[in-house]
Amino acid sequence: MSNVMATLNGSGQTNGATTVLPVVPPMPWFGMDIGGTLVKLVYFEPTDDNNLKKEEDTVERIRHYLKKSSCYGKTGKRDVHLQMNNCCINGSIGTLHFIRFPTSEMSVFLDLAKDKGIADMASTVCATGGGAFKFEGDFLREVKLSLHKFDELESLIHGIHFIEAYNQKECYFLSNPMDSEKCTKKDFDFSHPYPFLVVNIGSGVSIIAVTKPNEFKRVTGTSIGGGTFLGLCALLTGCETFDEAIELASSGDATKIDKLVKDIYGGDYPKFNLSGDIVASSFGNMSYKDKRDNAKPEDLARSVLVTITNNIGSIARMAAVNEKIERVVFVGNFLRGNQISMRLLSYAMEFWSNGSTKALFLEHEGYFGAVGCLLELMKTGEADRA
Repeated sequence: MSNVMATLNGSGQTNGATTVLPVVPPMPWFGMDIGGTLVKLVYFEPTDDNNLKKEEDTVERIRHYLKKSSCYGKTGKRDVHLQMNNCCINGSIGTLHFIRFPTSEMSVFLDLAKDKGIADMASTVCATGGGAFKFEGDFLREVKLSLHKFDELESLIHGIHFIEAYNQKECYFLSNPMDSEKCTKKDFDFSHPYPFLVVNIGSGVSIIAVTKPNEFKRVTGTSIGGGTFLGLCALLTGCETFDEAIELASSGDATKIDKLVKDIYGGDYPKFNLSGDIVASSFGNMSYKDKRDNAKPEDLARSVLVTITNNIGSIARMAAVNEKIERVVFVGNFLRGNQISMRLLSYAMEFWSNGSTKALFLEHEGYFGAVGCLLELMKTGEADRA
């Protein structure tokens, strides 16, 4: 992966005998992935003496604000546990910080950008994701910043390559996923990854087959993703945030909502190796009035989560078979703090493949698009001073 990293981190690209030197944009260096539900922001903080001496007052003020706390207002969070030290980007050594906030709070972020003087440092912000198009006018109108847009999937794949090359323990899988006492997290050697499938679970789901560092294609996807989970939970339970919905689901019992194989067959269905505890019909018990009357918010939330996760796992498995790929990597903020889905995906992938395919996960979950966007900034130098 070292050659991949050298190409992607802005340290220069070699093509035969010709070396293309990077253009160095002014600091601060940000990468932004504006999704349908969450905005993911990556900030590169230089720690080498040369860059620290060159920092202007505005850059220092921004750095101080971002580092003084891990919370910004009521909804902004810096994931301190994901922080990456001693990263080399564009010849500079520094720390990568990972920040997220709801897309619905974009106006608050723009007010902050105005207050902290980000618009005084550059005329362009580099962004990816659907929101890079949706909020382009807001950025220009509110803080006089243009959005330089990068391809979402390309940023995602480049971000995965970069982080995995730096963090040797980035990739892992769950052993004994359905046994709460024995379930353990184990490192997975991802040094020779190709080909692999990326299942990116955000508001919706995209599945990408990656065959080389710069060779990939979107093979399928589904509109039923994290946005569906939150939307249905909001309708059924009245919760308002993803974290609240996950907390509800963690204490729920989906079997009170779903119809299982044993509810239909009276037990297992051995001919097809189907356990009686497997879901036969999601929300199937809700056709009975007495069960509807006794349905609790936490049970409904759990059933929604199981339903969506099973659907994603089924589509991912079919895509893996169709593309003849055994390594399947699940990423995206849907998995943040979501052990239920990770365990279900782990069990499903291993069960339906007869043990040949494991569900793989990455520590930085939903931040890869923002990292890839930052790397593109380093290669193009598009964040020019005003």
